[in-house]
Amino acid sequence: MSRAALTLMAVHAHPDDEASTTGGILARYSAEGVRTVVVTCTNGELGDGHEASKPGDLDHDEASVVATRRRELETSCEILGVTSLELLGYRDSGMMGWPHNDAAGSFWTTPVMEAAGRLSKLIERHRPQVVVTYDANGFYGHPDHIQAHRITVAALEATPIPDKLYYPGIPKSALAEFRETLRSAAAQAPEEAGEDWDFGIADELIDATVDCSGYTAQQYAALEAHASQGDGAFFLRLGVDLFSRLMSREMFVRAYDRTGAPTPEDDLFAGLRSWR
Repeated sequence: MSRAALTLMAVHAHPDDEASTTGGILARYSAEGVRTVVVTCTNGELGDGHEASKPGDLDHDEASVVATRRRELETSCEILGVTSLELLGYRDSGMMGWPHNDAAGSFWTTPVMEAAGRLSKLIERHRPQVVVTYDANGFYGHPDHIQAHRITVAALEATPIPDKLYYPGIPKSALAEFRETLRSAAAQAPEEAGEDWDFGIADELIDATVDCSGYTAQQYAALEAHASQGDGAFFLRLGVDLFSRLMSREMFVRAYDRTGAPTPEDDLFAGLRSWR
């Protein structure tokens, strides 16, 4: 593959993460002709099952959940224009503290270098200049997100192909703006978004802000594709217009860079466009 083919790889933990965390950039860069690759690390066995059944419920059938989530993931990636979808196929580990964390074959218990070796092969095949995954806390402490961070960092250390690594981040000011927009629209914020919500990062740590305002309808549709899961229900209840107001930008911390492009950036491919 020619080095001139700009490629973005997003490494995610579960089916639906690609839509909620990076749906905007996947849609935007695909529309601009960038090759986009989504790597999904787990099958999502511990997501919602039939009629929103949860793990441990009698009617929660993991095989059925996996099949449904696979179809939804494929539809979401089609909506977002994703060029290639890669599945590592590890077992969902559940939320931090669940007994499933330590189950045989769970992503959380998989040796980092084993999974990183598989990811390295995908990096060598697709040769992305830009890779996006979660920070060391997995964005919000989910074990599979943390493990996705670990294997991505290890893979990049073993395979120095990418020029940039980014972590999605929400600046503190954006959280305040989020709450105020909801108040103005008389919309109900999720419980986690209360005034004392200790989430997000300091504004000055954000290195890149990408305008995705032209692609929020695609992101919304991609979230709709994951109809079996309740995680996106809050955003879908907003309706596409309010969702678009809230989700018009995606922001990132630049964790690694070989281009020397100055920050702040408005393009994850800053410093790389001249290679076309």
